[in-house]
Amino acid sequence: MKKLILGAVFAVAAGPITASAQNADAIIDRAVAAYGRLTSMRAEFRQTLTNPLTGSTQTSGGVILRKKPNLLSINFESGDRVAADGSNVWLYLPSSVPGQVVRMPYTGTNTSTVDPAQQFLDSPRSRFNISASGTATVGGRASHIVTLTPKRGNAGFTSAKVWIDDNDSSIRQFDVESSNGLKRHVVITSFTANPQISRSSFHFSVPKGAKIVDQATPTQF
Repeated sequence: MKKLILGAVFAVAAGPITASAQNADAIIDRAVAAYGRLTSMRAEFRQTLTNPLTGSTQTSGGVILRKKPNLLSINFESGDRVAADGSNVWLYLPSSVPGQVVRMPYTGTNTSTVDPAQQFLDSPRSRFNISASGTATVGGRASHIVTLTPKRGNAGFTSAKVWIDDNDSSIRQFDVESSNGLKRHVVITSFTANPQISRSSFHFSVPKGAKIVDQATPTQF
């Protein structure tokens, strides 16, 4: 399950910002405000997972859909899927656990390990030590980089670098290192703010023959 995350990211026009004299708090505050103005989003992403213990690398891609207040869908090229339909969170990972679907009651917070909006932008100042880490260009767009270090040990990662767009304050890229050493690099290749998305896009149908495993608490992916 560790191969799932999105990954992805979220933007709203927040007005361009100058490339100079930005502190880390101001940068992350802009991203939080931009995300707060979204009602829905669609993003395509590419993800690279590196396991330093085995020396293996896996690359995958997919699409993430989100619609406030409680709908989420992540479809991977591999056929893996995460869906939050407002009542339950469904995890279907045929690439690693064929024939099984995990079902959890939706709590409002238990999608944070697969949804960067929650993972990085939910009250970040109270949850992370935030520092500025320079500037870069991602997909032709100027960005500022912030490093997030959890203040507590239950964040699901030990550190994260997040590239935040100078123009619209969206997240364009992020690197995350987990406590087990797994490194995740995610690039947002396309992003649409506030598209029309039908509720049916978040529906999950249990595949024929698949076993449903009920789980009360979220799994670390």
